[in-house]
Amino acid sequence: MIFTETRLPGAFLLDLEPREDSRGFFARTFCRNEFEAHGLRPDMVQCNVSYNHHARTMRGMHYQIPPAAETKLVRCTRGAIYDVIVDLRPESPTYLQHVGVELTADNRRQLYVPELFAHGYLTLEPGTEVAYQVGEFYTPGYERGIRWDDPALGIRWPAPVEVISDKDAAWPAWAAREAPR
Repeated sequence: MIFTETRLPGAFLLDLEPREDSRGFFARTFCRNEFEAHGLRPDMVQCNVSYNHHARTMRGMHYQIPPAAETKLVRCTRGAIYDVIVDLRPESPTYLQHVGVELTADNRRQLYVPELFAHGYLTLEPGTEVAYQVGEFYTPGYERGIRWDDPALGIRWPAPVEVISDKDAAWPAWAAREAPR
């Protein structure tokens, strides 16, 4: 795997290193040793998948607070998404800054999301499927979210949101939230 750190410390894009032959290719999508060598938390306790019927479906912006803060390894396995992470670590030099990347079934990229980062995405194609490996169990009492369109974050989504859950639409703006601890 090729690890490229984003401008948000601790958040990485991972590209495959395919070994090709006449059959196609083979590549690792996860290796504990490589994650540890890059200072990343390699523990994955849960794997999730989301399927989205429509393009322009918004999911996010989600995170969990301690003691259930979670890491994520996100990959689009069908279709395409615009994936965004926001640094919510109060002590970070990139506090409240974000990075957006396109993850597609064709580019096979993955995004490693550190603890205390909000995460969300907008589907770019109908029938999009996203797989997550998660470093902490889903813990409803520690789940939080912020508005996907919060002006304080300044995220420029590539298309208008057409489908969003009531829960995601109701998350408050960041200013109404207390910083995670």
